Amino acid sequence: IDAVVERALAVVGDGPTFLTVDVDVLDPAFSPGTGTPEPGGMTSGDLLRACRAVAAGTRLVGADVVEVLPTAVGSADVTALVAERVVREILTGVALARRT
Repeated sequence: IDAVVERALAVVGDGPTFLTVDVDVLDPAFSPGTGTPEPGGMTSGDLLRACRAVAAGTRLVGADVVEVLPTAVGSADVTALVAERVVREILTGVALARRT
């Protein structure tokens, strides 16, 4: 995932960036409460690392987290926890970018 993030950052450059995170990119083991579960998706660790790196490496002007449906299945509160952590990682990335 690190190589993909590096390539994306190179394409974006220093222009304004809006980051949309769709939680159905995650494997349902990490995000069962979404409208379109996709087996074989990313791990939550990879997504969190990518979100922080993108937020730290771009001129982020906004972000959102979509497809969070925590009432979809009984264990879907895990999805809400992952979505909350995504927001924290994005904010951490923004804070790191401002320190430099």
